[in-house]
Amino acid sequence: MTVNFKTLKSFVTAVDARSLSAAAAQLSVAQPALSQHIASLEEHFKHKLLNRSNAGVTPTPAGNELYRQAQIMLSHLEQVERELMNRTDESFVSGPVSVGLATYSTASALSMPLLQAVRSAYPGVNLFINDNFGLVLSEMVMTGRLDMAIIYAGSPMKGLTLQPLLTEDLFLIAPPGMELEPNDDQTIALHALAGIDLLLPSRMHFLRRMVDEAFARIGVVPNIRAEIESAETLRQAIQAGVGATILPSALADFPPAANPPVIRRIVEPGLQATVSLCVPDHLPMSDQARAVLEILKEQIDNLFAAGRLAGIREPEAASPPP
Repeated sequence: MTVNFKTLKSFVTAVDARSLSAAAAQLSVAQPALSQHIASLEEHFKHKLLNRSNAGVTPTPAGNELYRQAQIMLSHLEQVERELMNRTDESFVSGPVSVGLATYSTASALSMPLLQAVRSAYPGVNLFINDNFGLVLSEMVMTGRLDMAIIYAGSPMKGLTLQPLLTEDLFLIAPPGMELEPNDDQTIALHALAGIDLLLPSRMHFLRRMVDEAFARIGVVPNIRAEIESAETLRQAIQAGVGATILPSALADFPPAANPPVIRRIVEPGLQATVSLCVPDHLPMSDQARAVLEILKEQIDNLFAAGRLAGIREPEAASPPP
């Protein structure tokens, strides 16, 4: 028998009880089995550990040293047992996790729910959220500065794995009270926006390039009054009547106290963008990052189930190769 916690416990109990029979009773084992534990320890350490007499047992000098060390080891074991019994699996997941969310995407509306869900499920996780351009976020993922990002991506990217998560329709989001031609399906043709003051992201943004290309295809020069990269500033500008924008419906999620904006789905042509999960294809993902990723996917699923945001749907499955 090798040295283990059971044999060490038998030895320590025998020294404390000063009697093999009393120790065997405390441990609920037969005295011959307890004696065998002591004998196996003496054989392993090549020292006599207990002096036996009619009065009981006392430790030898080697036994005193083993007794001292065994108490330390058994104390550590008891501490580990207490900690494990009082903890959940989630409490072992800890450490930093960094997530990028593309500016103006529906996913950017998940920042607060994600923070709350991670804090509740994994208190040991330190979450960092970066709201930025997709190109900036994808580079940060590729170089390991972000664990993951949700971005707009029109084509595959070297060094990255992209998984489509949702498809968004783009909407005209206009100041409260703006008068537009009435219709039954709450849509508006893109060419009807020719005379409207527009507030759009800069040309670095994927959605801006999509809007510019759509206007160019129908031969319309848009009236762009300002380029704004802050979602909160853009909401305030729309609320103040400075202009309208063309973005996913998530931007129309104004505070409850604000007057709701006018929102119309863009048609003729309709504008859709796919939002994808972006992770590196050459770096391993930590346990805590995988845990946060599962929560992030659950939050996306909740968006579909809640139906609170208009114009979002699951992405179409890619066509199989011919």
